[in-house]
Amino acid sequence: MTGRGAEMAAFLDSNIVLYALGDDDKKSRVAVTLLEASPWISTQVINECSHVLRRKSRWSSGKVAEHLEAVVRLVQLADVGINEIRSAWALAERYGFGHYDSLIIAAALKTGSVTLYTEDMQHGQVIEGRLTLINPFV
Repeated sequence: MTGRGAEMAAFLDSNIVLYALGDDDKKSRVAVTLLEASPWISTQVINECSHVLRRKSRWSSGKVAEHLEAVVRLVQLADVGINEIRSAWALAERYGFGHYDSLIIAAALKTGSVTLYTEDMQHGQVIEGRLTLINPFV
């Protein structure tokens, strides 16, 4: 899959998008900078962010929609389907990740991303010899 910036494609995990929308000034600045670089995210990321913003942050549905629509305009969006689910099963088996982290990784691999920005996985780990997990806050 190709898109804008494919030569150095990056993918953002849900937590990075949530920091871009959050109140932690230091992490928000880093996350917004990553978002402004037109990275990839997946439909799973949008769904996870929607859930967290509604349940934990107590945002209204309208506010969630407004802010996530703004995010979607900044990024390249990858759909998660049965092929990514199958890849996630294999990644979980090989690397020991949970299902949802494996889905994020599968989508990142599908897009050809070379970097997956995440706070939740092992910083510096390389997946399938071509995707590096980076915690942008270290």
